[in-house]
Amino acid sequence: MSPGPGDELPAVDLRSDTVTRPTPAMRRAMAEAEVGDDTLGDDPTVRALEARVAELLGKEAALFFPSGVMANQTALAVQARWGSEVVVEGGAHVFHFEEGAASALKGLQLHPVPTPDGVLRPEHLDAAVRPGSRYLPRTSLVCIENTHLASGGRVIEPDQVRALAEAAHARDLPVHMDGARLWHAAAASGRPLTDYAEPVDTVMVCLSKGLGAPVGSLLAGPAEVLEEAWRVRRRFGGGMRQSGILAAAGLHALEHHLPDLPETHARTLRLAAAFDALPGFRVVPPETNVLLVDLEPGGPDPTEFLNFLRFDRILMLDFGPRRLRAVLHRDVDSPAMARVLDSLARWGRQAGAA
Repeated sequence: MSPGPGDELPAVDLRSDTVTRPTPAMRRAMAEAEVGDDTLGDDPTVRALEARVAELLGKEAALFFPSGVMANQTALAVQARWGSEVVVEGGAHVFHFEEGAASALKGLQLHPVPTPDGVLRPEHLDAAVRPGSRYLPRTSLVCIENTHLASGGRVIEPDQVRALAEAAHARDLPVHMDGARLWHAAAASGRPLTDYAEPVDTVMVCLSKGLGAPVGSLLAGPAEVLEEAWRVRRRFGGGMRQSGILAAAGLHALEHHLPDLPETHARTLRLAAAFDALPGFRVVPPETNVLLVDLEPGGPDPTEFLNFLRFDRILMLDFGPRRLRAVLHRDVDSPAMARVLDSLARWGRQAGAA
């Protein structure tokens, strides 16, 4: 492809909210962090981050992880029995995007339940939880995702979380929440994080999605469960040393970046309106920072459209045969949004003139 007129500009990267770069203030906080050997329990900045996240989520304890995948898989490992089954929603990240880790690392079978909106409900457990039989796998855990990426960053509301958790607990099943973007759910609803986290047994939250930290996720829950999680994390190779450098980025993000999420949601709505005005494009109405755009049959070719954007140094992902995904984040500022909106307007003018 020949260079585009915007090649001298930085790319507007809408592929994921994991592409953010640390701000100068965050880099200073990392450079100045007090550190120690975390595996020996000596890193005060990690301890401060774990205590802060546990407080925000209303849990007894929290544990810092290098990644959300490791934190999710640790939660599954410590709460689900070897050789048993974990009920998940059909579009769940743990089912589609974690490399079969549940079976590879812990001998677990995931039981996906398709839903129209990404929300597992009590009635889904009626069919998905196995009856007691020596000929069937035993169900040992229920896992939900909030916000739900595959349905467009959908918020699973606290009453929905509570209803499912109560139905699972009535069957003596613990519930884990993949809350990688739980910050966005709380920001969109105005409800405290504890409203979402309190009904479930364990919850994972990510610092590098939305909050702009370069690395890190945390698993929160009962102290007894987190003590076992510490062992599994180390077994998985997740024990770290002077990781306060990374934890300092998380603490900075919680203090300075968390309040900015509603602005990202507002920009997502503006982008949705711009796509909706184009012929041949149909948006899934966004609730948070994830925008799914479907290209109607007989409409624009997805590859041609993505190449058009790439010529303008704008990056999106295909998320299905005729579905595109944009994820907005703190690095998509007003000038970047103006570039995206201008590019979409030019596409619309060209399509109208064709």
